[in-house]
Amino acid sequence: MGVRNLLGGAPKSKHLQRKIGTPYKLPPALDSTSEPPSVFDGTTRLYISYMCPYAQRVWIARNCKVPALEHNNEVIGESLDLIKYIDTNFEGPALLPNDPAKREFAEELLSYTSDFMSGVIDSIKGDTDVGAPFDYLEAALSKFSDGPFFLGEFSLVDIAYAPHIERYQPLLLDLKNYNIDITTGRPKLASWIEELNKIPGYAQTKRDPAELVASLKKRILGM
Repeated sequence: MGVRNLLGGAPKSKHLQRKIGTPYKLPPALDSTSEPPSVFDGTTRLYISYMCPYAQRVWIARNCKVPALEHNNEVIGESLDLIKYIDTNFEGPALLPNDPAKREFAEELLSYTSDFMSGVIDSIKGDTDVGAPFDYLEAALSKFSDGPFFLGEFSLVDIAYAPHIERYQPLLLDLKNYNIDITTGRPKLASWIEELNKIPGYAQTKRDPAELVASLKKRILGM
């Protein structure tokens, strides 16, 4: 299961809410020797692994809305469902536009996330060309011209892909049989990464690239 940690908050009053994206000291990681958290006391809690890209999606979404997650005692475990749930049920800037065409494209891109990840990982394992999944993203980023993100404005789609690009970019630079920059020849993807790094709610969740590469090499290639 890996090391987990607990992020908490108490959004009972807007005046008590932390300014979104404001840096703060992350809680220490929990392991098998840690004392279990106390019984739920009314504060909000988000349990994640700092190294997990799926948990990072939810962390980013929470940071971009309000510092809260638990709602009406309902627990949701799938990351794409969770980020949609956060967008629907909590105050803050909308993470999906009202434009029907953009919402339809959002669902298409969210559905592609599994194919994107498997395409990259299968290529790495098979030592074959890894370009196609990134070419797909480059084309997707060209669909709307009203901003640098997938739907023009920052959205759940960007949140869904951000953790994986954060990991695959340094990994493919590190692997000797690839040693490629995924942004070469992909100006839209390069601009997307640059603008994404300016989003405080995402920047707060980023990990050390060397740590991410070591984890992926062990998990994917057994290195």
